[in-house]
Amino acid sequence: MKIVKIIALVLLVAFVGIQFIPTERNQSDTVPATDFMLVNKVPVAIQKKLQVSCYDCHSNNTQYPWYNRIQPVAWVLEDHIKEGKSELNFSDWKGYSKRRKNSKLKSIISQIKDDEMPLFSYTLLHREAVYSDSEKALVINYIKRIKDSL
Repeated sequence: MKIVKIIALVLLVAFVGIQFIPTERNQSDTVPATDFMLVNKVPVAIQKKLQVSCYDCHSNNTQYPWYNRIQPVAWVLEDHIKEGKSELNFSDWKGYSKRRKNSKLKSIISQIKDDEMPLFSYTLLHREAVYSDSEKALVINYIKRIKDSL
């Protein structure tokens, strides 16, 4: 029984200790002129859906949930955001080449269509991020129009 108490105490000290290790915040007070929404003059309904479903991981401005300051959850979120932004960062959209934009738009269409994005792990806690069939059609048609206009 004494060993269980020692292990519990060590785990508690470790848990409290890791709370003091900071993470990098992905937040900005401004929307850059290079942002996808500004560059493409996205209609409000589509803007709202993309912001709720995509922008937390694919832009320079994350709306953090209440649990974002609890380690190790904050590390997982930070890693997830970095990975998402490395794949696609809507805040840097204007700087992408025409070829890269075309590739990203094609990928957005297929991932929304196949329910690959937003990730299931994200939608577990963010139910508003899930696309309904009508939202899917609306966003996919809009993205196709942008892709065709490139």
